[in-house]
Amino acid sequence: MTKWLTKKLEDLAHINPRESISKGAIAKKISMNQLQPFSRDVLGYELEPFYGGTKFRNGDTIMSRITPCLENGKIAQINVLEDDEVGFGSTEYIVFRAKNGVDQDFLYYLVCSPIIRDIAINSMVGSSGRQRVQTDVLRILEIKTPNCKEQKKISAALKSLDDKIAVNTAINKNLFEQMQALYKAWFVDFEPFGGFRPSDWSDTNIYTIANIIYGAPFASKLFNTDGLGKPIVRIRDLKEQSLVTFTTEEHPKGHLIHPGDIVVGMDGEFRPYIWGNEPAWLNQRVCIFECHRPQGKAFVLYTIKPFLNKIEQTQIATTVIHIGKKDFDAFEIVLPDEATLENFDSLTAPMIEKIVNNRLQNKRLAVLRDTLLPKLMSAELDISNIDL
Repeated sequence: MTKWLTKKLEDLAHINPRESISKGAIAKKISMNQLQPFSRDVLGYELEPFYGGTKFRNGDTIMSRITPCLENGKIAQINVLEDDEVGFGSTEYIVFRAKNGVDQDFLYYLVCSPIIRDIAINSMVGSSGRQRVQTDVLRILEIKTPNCKEQKKISAALKSLDDKIAVNTAINKNLFEQMQALYKAWFVDFEPFGGFRPSDWSDTNIYTIANIIYGAPFASKLFNTDGLGKPIVRIRDLKEQSLVTFTTEEHPKGHLIHPGDIVVGMDGEFRPYIWGNEPAWLNQRVCIFECHRPQGKAFVLYTIKPFLNKIEQTQIATTVIHIGKKDFDAFEIVLPDEATLENFDSLTAPMIEKIVNNRLQNKRLAVLRDTLLPKLMSAELDISNIDL
């Protein structure tokens, strides 16, 4: 193992490097909601006129400097720009650009690691709701770093895990698109049936195809983040399917959500998700659509999706919009004949199974990556003699 040298972060990276974009020029904008927790890639961009914001280039690492975004791991490496393009985003980004002799992937993982994130979080000042990282504190932060060859080995080991996560995510996206296209072709456009709805299909309600199970009112005073008891799913956990909160309570009306369940949040936004994490308690204001047909989850998923979307788009509230049993009772659906449902299930059930398995694997890979990250960045784990 080569000797690691102590350097300041500003010796490793240009922090908020200067770039030029003409006012009003159309450029790629990356908004805060396109940063997933600890995702090496951003989800996308919008083409918008530039009137201000933080500027960056491909390969740069951007980190949110405000709470709670930083605490949630809103860090990404830019990958959607052309070589000569300059993009822009929130003024609340800090941009890190690797200097000569520093591997840009190593810099990304360094920013993700507790070595920088913990200092960044502890440096925050401002009001309780809008604290910001002090960039000057990061500039002079002293960090032990290996030579560039060893940096590349470290980043390659971590990147291989992220690459597999990205492949699984892309496969899942494609499978969801296939299922949605198939559902539309069969049950909206009626393509296999000459473009007309078959006469033997019936009008009925949502309860013909699913039971709705509601979460229990677990006591928040018993919640913990130390892993005590069982994990509990709240609305905020659905999008990323993360499990950060646990409870020791055994509620008499408690229900465990399992991998493959269709789960919906009932406040704020009403999106159906296929659960792809370990079993966990269902908290209040979260519900499960439990399919009567074990293989029929795709049909239920794409049947309820437009109903939920319509309610979300039409509800008006001064604070947070809500959905409840009265809304679900009004879901009037068209029920195909048994043979058609079985044929659709036979095509889509393997897709659902693959999606769930990929998500479970991604959770395990992310845990492995997050376990290795601080050990590799602190030289606790030596891989200098490993050929990658």
